[in-house]
Amino acid sequence: MKKITTPFTTETIENLQVGEEILLSGEIFTARDAAHKRVCEMLDCGLPLPFEISGQVVYYTGPCPAPPDKIIGSVGPTTSARMDAYAPRLIRAGLRVMIGKGARNSAVVSAIREHKGLYLAAVGGAGALLSLCVERAELIAFEDLGAEAVYKLTVRDMPLVVAVDCGGAELMRNITISGV
Repeated sequence: MKKITTPFTTETIENLQVGEEILLSGEIFTARDAAHKRVCEMLDCGLPLPFEISGQVVYYTGPCPAPPDKIIGSVGPTTSARMDAYAPRLIRAGLRVMIGKGARNSAVVSAIREHKGLYLAAVGGAGALLSLCVERAELIAFEDLGAEAVYKLTVRDMPLVVAVDCGGAELMRNITISGV
């Protein structure tokens, strides 16, 4: 298992292959559908973004409120397909890496390939365990969106798997379920 620290370099991205397991440490941002929509609208209007998107990692999650004495509540991945309408626009704007669960559509995979990005998968249903990887959480933007606000997380050894590599190879295309 490779240990990777943000920010991702082009060399790091090019050396990761579909199916590889990594432990991610460093700063990442959270964003779901509503935040993606706002960020795309801001880009389309030429407005400054509340965080630098170029070169960043976005985790598709809506963190639960932190219980007493905890940094954050459950922080599991949401279904990435919900962001597929926005992802190519954000990738063109410089987003390098996305984290979520499930397959991506062909437009997202093409944008990942064209702009040398990655899509990493987190284990669904393990949000409480993934919260143990979060060392710091800071609200960055769109507080009115509640759980869909943008947070900057500092993570340590977050377990992930490369689900789409920069060459466009897709893990979900390689999985078959017997009897289905």
